[in-house]
Amino acid sequence: MRLMTKLEELDAYTHTVLHQFPRIERHLLSAEMRGAMNKVMRQVVVAWKRKQKSAALFDLDVEVEVFRGLIRKAHRLGYINTERLEVWMRHTNEIGRMVGAWIKNEGGKAMQ
Repeated sequence: MRLMTKLEELDAYTHTVLHQFPRIERHLLSAEMRGAMNKVMRQVVVAWKRKQKSAALFDLDVEVEVFRGLIRKAHRLGYINTERLEVWMRHTNEIGRMVGAWIKNEGGKAMQ
């Protein structure tokens, strides 16, 4: 699955960036972001395995948006610079587009 490969790349990048967060945030925002990333990866597997995919895909789309919000929060708080924000968002937006295409594809199957 190409989506899982991209998620693994995003997870590796996230892990690298989170190591550079201030010590005080390692157990707060950093842990929240790791948890959100794990939820996204889990929701992909759930959606992939379910026969009725629409609810799982909706939950996956929500988790991707939550992760985007956490990235913006890290930038707002000054934990990442604008360059890292752009790279991180580029990875996340690519995942979002892939999820959107999957949702669109499943919607077409439901109509048939």
